[in-house]
Amino acid sequence: MEAMYKLLFLFIPLLVSGFTQDVKKPNVLFIISDDLTATAVSAYENKTCQTPNIDKLASGGVLFTRAYCQYPVCGPSRASFLSGYYPNATETYGYVSGRENIGPERKTWPQLFRENGYYTARVSKIFHMGVPIDIELGSDGTDDPASWTEKFNSKGPEWKAPGDGELVQGNPDGSLPIKGGNVMTIVKADGDDLVHSDGKTAQKACELIRLHKNEPFFLAVGFVRPHVPFVAPREYFAPYPFENITLPEKIDGDWDDIPERGINYVTSVNAKMNQTQEKKAVAAYYASVSYMDKQVGKVLHTLKEEGLDDNTIVVLTSDHGFHLCEHNFWMKVSLHEESVRVPMIIKVPGKKPAVYDSFFEMIDIYPTVAELAGLKYPEYIQGKSFAPVFDNPDISLRDMAFTVTQGGKSFLLRTKKWAYIQYDEDAGSGIELYDMENDAQQFTNLALNPDYDSIVEQFRKQLKSKLEEVRTNDLGRSY
Repeated sequence: MEAMYKLLFLFIPLLVSGFTQDVKKPNVLFIISDDLTATAVSAYENKTCQTPNIDKLASGGVLFTRAYCQYPVCGPSRASFLSGYYPNATETYGYVSGRENIGPERKTWPQLFRENGYYTARVSKIFHMGVPIDIELGSDGTDDPASWTEKFNSKGPEWKAPGDGELVQGNPDGSLPIKGGNVMTIVKADGDDLVHSDGKTAQKACELIRLHKNEPFFLAVGFVRPHVPFVAPREYFAPYPFENITLPEKIDGDWDDIPERGINYVTSVNAKMNQTQEKKAVAAYYASVSYMDKQVGKVLHTLKEEGLDDNTIVVLTSDHGFHLCEHNFWMKVSLHEESVRVPMIIKVPGKKPAVYDSFFEMIDIYPTVAELAGLKYPEYIQGKSFAPVFDNPDISLRDMAFTVTQGGKSFLLRTKKWAYIQYDEDAGSGIELYDMENDAQQFTNLALNPDYDSIVEQFRKQLKSKLEEVRTNDLGRSY
């Protein structure tokens, strides 16, 4: 009998060890495109710009139709969802990582995985990078070293790429040469995908998947297109001749009921764009999206080729949206729909594909993916876990989305019925109210119509309450 007990004591650890090895931690593949609006993804409502690889991912995952960023500018948006805090909680409104304001003891989303035994790596832009300047230099931008086991940058020529270039912003007669910076420069580039940053990013991501396939990994892949400049190999422009582009509907006096603070920082007016230039800009944006989509396909193909598809949570999103001439607005920053709504697709092994129509905030990515991976996430983060949605896509966990801009002083409350925008906490710089069920393009501001006074007052109270909630956090700030 004593001999039998000794044998059991020898075998039990081996049995436990074998069982533990069979329960493999799920990998996480996080893919983020820069400045990608949901309106340009064919899995959503766009039928001109084709994104077959993103669409394929959507067909196997959960597509969130009402996902909203918390700040429609690269730096603060990324700082928000990577830290788990709203921008007004951390007072992070600039081109920084956010670590400066949350301190060293709080864990970012990838850092949580790193400290739970994962290999964590970023390829290109995850925290903020200046595009095009950091891409031209191959520099880190405002990265957070504590988040990564390794980091890789993807240097590219950007607007200096050889090819046919054109400046369509601030160049009314077409006489000016192309230039760098945050402007709508178009380059139909010579050469193949690997000439440019996103091609190099996809190549490195595929290499890392193969290299680390036998250990749990959190791989963050940042594509910089379709952020300006609109640069892509010329073959991606072929499907989008600018003459065939249909611009968004325009109405006379569209700006008459929009407060001055609500007129976006880049418009067809101050950019001196004629209709031909508007169409060229949209066509070039679509070409940039198609190029980025092709790189997404390469990474997803490698994941499947290496047999990791059935043990990897895949997330695809953007840091914010992008105006493509709606209201004669361009780029981001605005609190109007096209600027704040983002594509959001999450594919979880073993879970059925679905379309989720209730609200989701980007701040929810952190706790959702942590729970799906079986990790305990910090109680202090302000997002909600949407893990239950993957078993029951009919449940609603949020009844609205909250977004801020302009240094955290302009606010959006977006419900199913309404989009309420307020400039300043005392509304001193104006308000906007849109009936999103009957005016989805946001042409009629109802805020100053006395018939809607009670709705406006309700939202003003709701905003005050939301700000108090957001500012009640563990950062020790006083207001």
